[in-house]
Amino acid sequence: MTFSEFKQTHKLLAQYKYTWAPIDKGYNNRTIYVNVGDFTIKEKPVSQQMKEKFIGGKGFDLRLLWDATKPDTKWNDPENEIVISGGPCCGITQYSGAGKAICCAISPQTDIIVDSNVGGFFGPFLKFCGFDALEIQGKSNQEIMVLFEEEREVIEIYEAGDLPVDSHVLAEKLHDMMANPENEKDKYNVSVVSAGTAADHSLIGMLNFSFYDIKRKKVRLKQAGRGGIGTVLRDKKIKALVAHVKTIGGNRNNVVSLEAIQERGRKFNKEMRELDDKQCEMRSKGTAHLTHIMNDYDLLPVHNFKFGSHPDAFKIRGDVWKSYFTQNVPDGCWVGCNMACAKGVDNYELRSGPYKGDKVIVDGPEYETTSSLGSIAGIFNPDFTIEANFYCDTYGICTISWGTILGFVMECYENGILNEERTGGLKLNFGNADVAMELLHQVSRGEGFGLIAGQGVRKMKGIFAGNGWGDPNFMQDIGMENKGLEYSQYVSKESLAQQGGYAMTNKGPQHDEAWLIFMDMVNNQIPTFEKKAEALHYFPMFRTWFGLAGFCKLPWNDVEPDDNAQNAEPAKVPEHVDNYVTIFNAVTGLSIDKTELVRMSERVYNFQRIFSIRRGYGLRKHDAQPYRACGPVTKEEYESRADRYDKQLLEKVGFDPTGKSTEEKMAVLRKHREDQYEKLLDAVYERRGWTKNGVPKLEHLKNIGMDLPEVIEVVAPLQ
Repeated sequence: MTFSEFKQTHKLLAQYKYTWAPIDKGYNNRTIYVNVGDFTIKEKPVSQQMKEKFIGGKGFDLRLLWDATKPDTKWNDPENEIVISGGPCCGITQYSGAGKAICCAISPQTDIIVDSNVGGFFGPFLKFCGFDALEIQGKSNQEIMVLFEEEREVIEIYEAGDLPVDSHVLAEKLHDMMANPENEKDKYNVSVVSAGTAADHSLIGMLNFSFYDIKRKKVRLKQAGRGGIGTVLRDKKIKALVAHVKTIGGNRNNVVSLEAIQERGRKFNKEMRELDDKQCEMRSKGTAHLTHIMNDYDLLPVHNFKFGSHPDAFKIRGDVWKSYFTQNVPDGCWVGCNMACAKGVDNYELRSGPYKGDKVIVDGPEYETTSSLGSIAGIFNPDFTIEANFYCDTYGICTISWGTILGFVMECYENGILNEERTGGLKLNFGNADVAMELLHQVSRGEGFGLIAGQGVRKMKGIFAGNGWGDPNFMQDIGMENKGLEYSQYVSKESLAQQGGYAMTNKGPQHDEAWLIFMDMVNNQIPTFEKKAEALHYFPMFRTWFGLAGFCKLPWNDVEPDDNAQNAEPAKVPEHVDNYVTIFNAVTGLSIDKTELVRMSERVYNFQRIFSIRRGYGLRKHDAQPYRACGPVTKEEYESRADRYDKQLLEKVGFDPTGKSTEEKMAVLRKHREDQYEKLLDAVYERRGWTKNGVPKLEHLKNIGMDLPEVIEVVAPLQ
């Protein structure tokens, strides 16, 4: 079906004509608001203050969402918004990883603001169509598609009841439909945002952002996975957001100094060519190169984070994934990215589900998925992981959340909290790949135990306890969620800094904010509370900046200059930090330095914390972690690493374990580790300029320039 044919058979519900204008130094200086309930579409100007305080990307998302919602707005209220923004550097093609956008909404899982970064082409295309951010508000009473078209300078809303829901089918159909039928390459100029059938029936729905792979001649997907934003999209009855642009490349951002960006880009590309194969092998394995490394360091989640390694982990090591991935293709999820880590498995024949027998491209798996759809459930079968990866993507389910959910229900099953009667006949023991796949399909169909599993770990704990199915304290200990969001896939027991890097996050435990395991546990670079606090200040603030400017974080430190280890602070990769400072200035014409880069993030980071406080969260008690993230919950767990734990009791606690029962030793170790975490909270809060209850101090907000009246109104009573 061509777009002309589509328009003849699908009602146009709303149309907004705008005047396109060139981007100016990375900014369009306007955002677009679309209400899918009453079909209001309007432009909003971007003020100078908004650019100075909030920069772009997540900053713009948070500012717009704050203004659009009330403290008691629920995730499924019409006034909840999905906000998407790329930032001033999003869309440049001369430096790797400059195609990222950030999506924000009130989360169905956490009831606070979730932010999720995503590749694919929609973020840059939204900017090319003329807008720095998109707000989607309201609820439609019928299935719709929202179209942004640069050529006609128009935004349109169409009926879309007969379009498919699952993302791989829908995206392919819309790329075919929207592209010029006489020019197949025009598919490259189309991007689709969609969710999937599982997002209709769960709280863990995600967004897929599409891009057309010219080499493969296939539509591919990248995911904004965390926090259930896809569920919000489907609750609004949106089948798809579609952007269609005229062209890509060149200097579409109208930067101030293209030459400066090109110079840094050439140097980085040289590093990739010469160093990647002996560092992280991103171009051949993507992030899946980490799988066996994590296992070797006892950091790979096994059996719901109970263990950090497994004898069968060799079956999912990096070389195994390399053998599945198509090699020697430019696997970037945005134009010009030479990291090429968006690996894919081509022509994979599905063995189950509604698309059984189809040959499809599977995007990934990335490292997180090799664990979440594998080791965490005691499954070490690459074919299971690849097929589950495909179905999670097309159904619109976050693979990280789904895997941690799977680990939790399997441990509950093995402990008698669940049984076949309670699961509808599913034998959810660790390692049961067939049943794990069936549970995933149940979520898509909206039936059986899949409806319960799709609620997420936090809500399942309440359901199971309410039914009298198990000890609530035990479920609290093994339920790997914080703030309602499931943990991403690293075992944090032996890294106090990583425990903070997970549980102190604004949105919930996600590794994109702070990944400090190697600095802390392996290299012992941050041994004191003071050093840990400094790391938990700098790295979350620095990493936040990628989501303000429009960059992917992977090119920052997944390949490093050859002499990086000679720097005083090699973990910061100073030369690459300087690249980002130079590029941001070259795009915007500003003159920031590396200190101001962090302060830019600090303003937005504190604003997000206060946004949570405004909604009744964001305090110390909300930074609590499940004990499984901190130490061994079960006797089996302790005894599997008894030498390690006994030694720590003797050397760190001053408790002689000789002759003591495992239960006695576990109790002493638990008290010590929980006390250590509380001390870490104190140290980090002090470094961040917060009270002991986790509230940003008025003086600190003034110092960083985030003392806006509406912000002060929220925090002043809590000082």
